[in-house]
Amino acid sequence: MKAHLLDQAVARYILDHSTAPDPLLDDLARETAETTGGSAGMQISADQGRFLTMITQLTAPSVAVEVGTFTGYSSLCIARGLTGGHLYCFDVSEEWTSVARRHWEKAGVADRVTLTLGPAVETLAAFDQRIDLAFLDADKPNYPAYYELLMDRLRPGGLLMVDNTLWRGRVADPSDHDAGTVVMREFNDLVREDPRVTLVILPIADGLTMVRKNP
Repeated sequence: MKAHLLDQAVARYILDHSTAPDPLLDDLARETAETTGGSAGMQISADQGRFLTMITQLTAPSVAVEVGTFTGYSSLCIARGLTGGHLYCFDVSEEWTSVARRHWEKAGVADRVTLTLGPAVETLAAFDQRIDLAFLDADKPNYPAYYELLMDRLRPGGLLMVDNTLWRGRVADPSDHDAGTVVMREFNDLVREDPRVTLVILPIADGLTMVRKNP
């Protein structure tokens, strides 16, 4: 679990009373832990995955975008929620996304997903489609650049979800000047001051900001 901001008993209760991941997602989580070592913490939690699927089902996007795919847990959850739309994933790692590709195939959603490898600042700049739904969970120092690229392409009324925005609660501690904390705190301030959007931060996992582009 990544419920850093909740009492652990409450977090466990929430997880136990939400729809559980199926064996394929469990297998993906297990393989991620075995093959990526200390990097496995980059994978989203099961409850967050269920949330992504439900949001995708509710918004019914024609074009969904994910920046930061890792081994594919979040992309699999989004792809499963699509009803006729397509998911475009952007990542830099051939090694980690090869795990994602195999699980997209196993889940029968590979035809709904297009993966582009390379620095997302460059590959997103070349993306010329209007976005309905986006999920951002990549390298944190580039969050502001990714945000602008996504906002430029997000349709009015479209939704952008940004992960890790509470940074284990450290963003709320003014005495914490760790580089990662400062980066996330500055990003949160940037989004709060953006007149183009309405937003709310949810205490899911490590913090998930829901950003709706104003019509």
